[in-house]
Amino acid sequence: MFQSIQRVLILAPHPDDAEFGLGGTISRLMELGKEIHVAVFSDCEKSTPAGFEAGVIEQELYESMAFLKIPTDRIHMHRFEVRVFPEFRQAILERMVELKKIIQPDTVFLPSSSDMHQDHNTIHLEGIRAFKHQNILGYEMPWNNFQFKSYLYVNLEERHIEQKIGAIEIYKSQAHRPYSASDFVRSLAKIRAIQINTQFAESFEVIRFIQH
Repeated sequence: MFQSIQRVLILAPHPDDAEFGLGGTISRLMELGKEIHVAVFSDCEKSTPAGFEAGVIEQELYESMAFLKIPTDRIHMHRFEVRVFPEFRQAILERMVELKKIIQPDTVFLPSSSDMHQDHNTIHLEGIRAFKHQNILGYEMPWNNFQFKSYLYVNLEERHIEQKIGAIEIYKSQAHRPYSASDFVRSLAKIRAIQINTQFAESFEVIRFIQH
């Protein structure tokens, strides 16, 4: 699979979604020299927790991306209002079409088809419309999924999981969320690994994969 992937675009509704959904896979892809772009569709300023300054979540995003060695010019930031993405479906779709022309990715990662969060669901639906001629893989967020189709697995090493945990821990403003805990991140990677008899893994929903 990795041989056919050269240029990746990750569609992240919010800051930290890319890290949660495929932080270990990002680490492995970067090791392999792949070109990775991350499109974030909201700065989530309205969701700033008490005790933190407005804008902190976006700042954490850039620090986390730097930790994962993704260059700043490959982070594509948008400012759609958090939790009301369905109101901006067409504008979001048009932005995705622009990104397709600019980046020309061969592989797109986006929220899975079973993600119930309204913002994530919008990014999923518009993403499969915009990128129907690219490989499309859905990433896992158990707290938003009633079910998840684990049809593709990426084998990971300890260093990849440590990179994922380190990137997530940069989001101090989100540390109160139970799924930010390092033991949860590690446990999920172990569960997926047991399913394929390896040490660590991340799994993805195969929405479309084109073998040329």
